[in-house]
Amino acid sequence: MHSNVIYDQPRQLMGRLSNLHGIICMVLAMGLFIGSDSASKFAMRDVPIFQMIFLRGMASSLLCLILLVAMDYGRDLKMMLNPWALARGLCEVVANFSFTYAILHMPIADVTAIAQTCPLLVLVGAKLIWREHLGLSRWLLIALGISGALLVAQPGTTAASPYAVFGFFVALSAATRDLITRKVPRDIPAPVVAFSVLVILMLAGGAGMVISETPVFPDWHDVGLISLAAALMVGGHTGIFLAYKIGPLRSVAPFMYALTLWAVLAGAVLFGDRPNLLAVIGMALILTAGLMVIYADSRQRPSALKGRPVTS
Repeated sequence: MHSNVIYDQPRQLMGRLSNLHGIICMVLAMGLFIGSDSASKFAMRDVPIFQMIFLRGMASSLLCLILLVAMDYGRDLKMMLNPWALARGLCEVVANFSFTYAILHMPIADVTAIAQTCPLLVLVGAKLIWREHLGLSRWLLIALGISGALLVAQPGTTAASPYAVFGFFVALSAATRDLITRKVPRDIPAPVVAFSVLVILMLAGGAGMVISETPVFPDWHDVGLISLAAALMVGGHTGIFLAYKIGPLRSVAPFMYALTLWAVLAGAVLFGDRPNLLAVIGMALILTAGLMVIYADSRQRPSALKGRPVTS
């Protein structure tokens, strides 16, 4: 009896450490993404938006390719041509373009908070497309999160920005992307899926640059900012991959909402943005709704497994 306790203690300690390491990776990944967005926003003061996306995509694709080869995923690159992976990448293009255009005209924290309604929209999509059951509590949480997004956007007030609609485009596109992810074959490694997104972003940015912009020759300062944005973006994708690799989903996923906290911090320190009281309340409602949905999922999954026969 006592020997089992002794043997179980190291396992429990290792489990807690893996949870902690996964959480740290997720929180840092969210910070890296906001750092990438901040560097991009600075670069767009001199470089047109599509050209910036193209240059950032080119640099991040190259960095990601080097990582893929180093991680021995080079032989799996052909899988990035899977139709569902490509469709997911196109949704990411819409989300990324919408987010980048929105932060050009709005505080990063406001756009990020609106975009964080994505998990709630995924629930609605799962109901409409996959016919998944949503109880009353889920619908109330969805309503709570959308109400929070409206408080951040503040339509009809002097604080409202017409560009807030792009934040909702981000959430809708990202929710569609997450629903499509179910169709991506499980044998495609996550880094390969991330690489396909970066390549599609680069190509779409290049197309937009050729069609609608007059490219400029960036100075060394802008080259440095775009390179930094690319490196931080790849670091963010790597951090998410490591977070889910190290820690269990139920422990790691809630800390994706650290993105909003990083965005508020970056907006205040780097751009002097201060969200008003209504926006702060809205962010709190979105965070509360999202975390409660994740908590409800974590309680539901173990109960769904009860009563199932144990198979070897």
